[in-house]
Amino acid sequence: MKNELLIKNGRVIDPANGIDKKCDVLIVDEKIAAIGRIEKQAEKVIDAAGKLVVPGLLDIHVHFREPGDEEEETIASGSAAAVAAGFTSVVCMPNTNPPVQNETDVEYIHRKGRQARKTHIYTMGAITKNREGIELAEMGFMAEAGAVGFTDDGGGVQDPAVMLKAMKYATMFDVVISQHCQDNAFAGKGVMNSGYYSTILGLPGIDKLAEEAMLWRDIQLVKKTNVRYHVQHISTAGSVELIRKAKKDSLPITCEVAPHHLLLTEKNCGEYDTRYKVNPPLRTQKDIDAIKEAIADGIVDALASDHAPHLQSEKELEFLSAPFGIASLECALALYVKALIEPGIIDWPQLIELMTSRPAKIIGIDKGTLGLGRQGDVTIIDPEAEYKIDINNFRSKSRNCPYNGWPVKGKVVKTIVGGEIRFEV
Repeated sequence: MKNELLIKNGRVIDPANGIDKKCDVLIVDEKIAAIGRIEKQAEKVIDAAGKLVVPGLLDIHVHFREPGDEEEETIASGSAAAVAAGFTSVVCMPNTNPPVQNETDVEYIHRKGRQARKTHIYTMGAITKNREGIELAEMGFMAEAGAVGFTDDGGGVQDPAVMLKAMKYATMFDVVISQHCQDNAFAGKGVMNSGYYSTILGLPGIDKLAEEAMLWRDIQLVKKTNVRYHVQHISTAGSVELIRKAKKDSLPITCEVAPHHLLLTEKNCGEYDTRYKVNPPLRTQKDIDAIKEAIADGIVDALASDHAPHLQSEKELEFLSAPFGIASLECALALYVKALIEPGIIDWPQLIELMTSRPAKIIGIDKGTLGLGRQGDVTIIDPEAEYKIDINNFRSKSRNCPYNGWPVKGKVVKTIVGGEIRFEV
């Protein structure tokens, strides 16, 4: 007997196929079977009147901390947070302890994801062994095991010769190289944006050049190798201009933006509140304005949470010692609505594209669309639902989130993975 799920009366938005209309979606045996006015009966029917029915959201930058720091997050708890946030697919970063750096590590992440039975779990592999930037990790074996890309996230590859070699290898396997652009010579021991506020707070700063210098360097290497290159969590106006020019020159470069680099500035660090300590650091309003303009212009390719859970005891350390990162997976969609839709910078179809088909293209997976025969991954959103972010309701193990109590709009009401409802309010 066929398993059928019919979603009726919703506003279906599928940017990859140019669909934005009120209609129905039929899922049969885990696959998208039909879109349009569907009269037939199904064993399970969802009335999505007044709701948005979109391809399952994809987050290409999360930290689920397993293996090594399971007290902060596990693949199981992170997966539960993901489906509650509307994400049917996520990409884990490899800066775990030990790092994801061989095929066994990749297979371990995938197996734990299957066991959790919530969201689709993908992973990137480390570029270098132990993320030390010296010797390349086993990129070929990891690619064969299903790694969707490579990054030493948490830090950039400092040696340009090592990065050039990594890019050459990545072209052999047609996978993306993803870089946390940070030149440590400029970053030093910085803990926030370098400028007026770091001076009056007496905190060491991270100069914008730390990001921009490495990005400029890597662009030169991309010109030489033509590798698919992705810039993680851009944070400065200078980075925007470098990427804008690279795209104008038709280089295969993509980039992502995280919520905190759209909604928070260096001023938020004023009370030495470590919830605002992130890397790259919170910048200035001028940087935010440049990033928003880039999003409106189509320069930005993906919206990613950079979900970085930490123990409360760690975040309660003084600003110099506390770890970088914000746990924001479960409020990511609402934060993007606040940052981009409410001010009129982009509309819902553009937002959905940046959270579905475009990030799927970056990592080369067959997701982010409601095309016929594709896997039945669907997110249903109430765009008018208003509520306050409450960290006490998070499925994540961690609560290091500065948005607690923020009034927001736009709520995920159902998350469907492979035709199965994995989350509903």
